[in-house]
Amino acid sequence: MPHSPSSGQLAAGEREDAQVSRLLTWLSATAIAFLVGIGTKAWFAGHTTHAWVLWSFIGLIAVNMLHFASTGNRARQKAGMIVIVGLLFTYLIASGGESNTGPLWFYVFPPLLFYLTDLKTGTAVLLFCYLIAVVVFQFPGLPLVSAEYSMDFKIRFFAALTFESIFCFVLEASRLKARNELLALAETHEHAARTDELTGLANRRDMQNRLTMEFSRYQRSGHHFSIALIDLDLFKQINDQFGHDAGDDVLREFAALMRTVIRQADVAARWGGEEFLVLLPDTSLLQALTLAERLRSQVAGHPFRFRDQSLPVTISAGVCSIAKARSLDDLLKQADLNLYNAKESGRNRIAPRVRSQEKESSPIRSP
Repeated sequence: MPHSPSSGQLAAGEREDAQVSRLLTWLSATAIAFLVGIGTKAWFAGHTTHAWVLWSFIGLIAVNMLHFASTGNRARQKAGMIVIVGLLFTYLIASGGESNTGPLWFYVFPPLLFYLTDLKTGTAVLLFCYLIAVVVFQFPGLPLVSAEYSMDFKIRFFAALTFESIFCFVLEASRLKARNELLALAETHEHAARTDELTGLANRRDMQNRLTMEFSRYQRSGHHFSIALIDLDLFKQINDQFGHDAGDDVLREFAALMRTVIRQADVAARWGGEEFLVLLPDTSLLQALTLAERLRSQVAGHPFRFRDQSLPVTISAGVCSIAKARSLDDLLKQADLNLYNAKESGRNRIAPRVRSQEKESSPIRSP
């Protein structure tokens, strides 16, 4: 199964594409300046046709720049630049330029090509250009081919170009490998910085960031959300009686069970110790109470075991909706107060209780 790129990798790729586009803009401007100068030199040297051809490439580069400025299409900007440079070098090889030095400009192509494309595409385009050079060198009588080169020049040209191409390929492959390793390392550190190591859930810092973003969304567009603050009942007794390894197993197993109950859009975090917080976007208080009760019921009926010993695990939870709070701090304080009330009422309960069930002594039941 193919590995999909992470958000960090996508962001890095976007930044790199933007950097390449800026570089291409500067290279295009520099190429125009060079073509103006070389074309002018050819004009005053009496090579008027050569000068006009060089100046025509200025127009092609300018069109490519204007197209990118109007559309922002980076892929077309790259492709346009490669095609223009390829055509220019084909002309210089076929015509010889001035004093048959045209092919020497081809040495600029391999590093530019590998920088703008991936290794496979760059290699394929480079081999195609090699083929064009071979045809021009071997068949000087073809239409539009006016240059003839000595055997020594051909050998030195291809030897130098082959060495440069291999060198550029190896350097680009090494650069891409180092880049991917750095991205993977950064992604690992980013994941570790926002993930609880024991349970694999979000940690407190990540949840605080998510709460802030959700509260901002609520302020902008009025999308209500709720939270559930959950505590494992009498967890200290599990640690004291069965050991901390048993306690760690309970935390991991509870986290896994919670993932099966909450929705895909919900976010669960280890808030601290045996406390967990669940963020429920686009959720009313009644819906949040229903989900919390479903989780409470699942935990109460789940057989938690450690080394063939049954562990008594239940949860209490305090639920609150942003509609009942003025700020994030108020929301968290209200959820904490509701959790305290649930524990004071006998644990293995959800608070607040639904009004229709206030007279009942049993915990809230799912509909």
